[in-house]
Amino acid sequence: MRFEDVYRQNPEFCNRYISPEKLFFYLQQNFKDSISEIGRSFFDKPIYKLSVGFGEVNIIAWSQMHGNESNATHAMLDLLFSLDESQDLRDNLFSKIKLDFIFMLNPDGSEKWTRLNAQEIDLNRDFHNNQSTELKFLKDLINNGDYHYGLNLHEQRTIFTTDGVHPATLSFLSPSEEVERKITENRKKCMAVISRINTKLQPLIPHHIGRYSDEFYPTSTGDNFMKFGLPTVLFEGGHFENDYLRKETRKYYTIALYYALDAMASLNSATGGWEEYFDIPENKETHFDVIYRNVKLNTDHECILDIAVQFKEVFEEGNDEISFIPYVIAVGDVKGKKGWEEINCSGKKFISASKYPKLDEIVSFTFE
Repeated sequence: MRFEDVYRQNPEFCNRYISPEKLFFYLQQNFKDSISEIGRSFFDKPIYKLSVGFGEVNIIAWSQMHGNESNATHAMLDLLFSLDESQDLRDNLFSKIKLDFIFMLNPDGSEKWTRLNAQEIDLNRDFHNNQSTELKFLKDLINNGDYHYGLNLHEQRTIFTTDGVHPATLSFLSPSEEVERKITENRKKCMAVISRINTKLQPLIPHHIGRYSDEFYPTSTGDNFMKFGLPTVLFEGGHFENDYLRKETRKYYTIALYYALDAMASLNSATGGWEEYFDIPENKETHFDVIYRNVKLNTDHECILDIAVQFKEVFEEGNDEISFIPYVIAVGDVKGKKGWEEINCSGKKFISASKYPKLDEIVSFTFE
């Protein structure tokens, strides 16, 4: 039986937004004997580690280092829920690996749906400064653990495609260890895992799997864990057609997580097939969310241009889900880019309080 055949979404977590308190309650109710608190956030919220499996391949993974990236938290919840459907898949996987999964490393940012933590620090750029409350707990676990692999789980913006047409629904990276981007043994270990994930996912979502840029970031978490000896695979969940709440992305993210763990179990630090990593196309930055084409402004002289819009994700207290607020991101000739939605405004009247659309402001114009 294939994991994709037993995949089920955890019905307790239907929204893209996950309340930390709801997550904590769920973990306490369902996994009390498998969770432990590794520390507390700047605003004194618990950070939980779930430990499953009893195999020899030791893996650590973490979700929501950036608070507004919930797909990995969903993926682990869905993985556990789905494996209840197949005891054989569950027993086979957990007999080969031991997984420590840190849920919601940044619970303060997760509550507010922000990238940064409550100190306004990007945990993924704080490796050397070490000023954030939460990152220290992850680093301590890794420094004191005997892990064979790490999974650094993130999401990426809607701007990326694999080929200028298909959105990069999932992108993966074997991070560089230094500026020259040499292919080290640890990078090969990650590449071998990613190659196996790609083999499993391509038949399910062809042309939607990308390779994230391997530019070396001196302050980033994944690059530095690699540098200090832990093979660390980066996940980036992205856009799927007409799926801004990322329900489809969530599904394939979960399937990819299962096959990542399965590959780590099978490879056990071997590097066979690593060269196939380079068959995966590198992400291309090609799209905006919406482009209004051929907009004729209300000016004294004829002025026809394009207006590009990106959605900003916002969580408002009291709501159960995030909202998408359109912002003007580019004005002029954007023929070199595409929109997931393109609206031809030829012959339409531009209705606005100002003559020109204002960059980095909420869309306030209409057409008739």
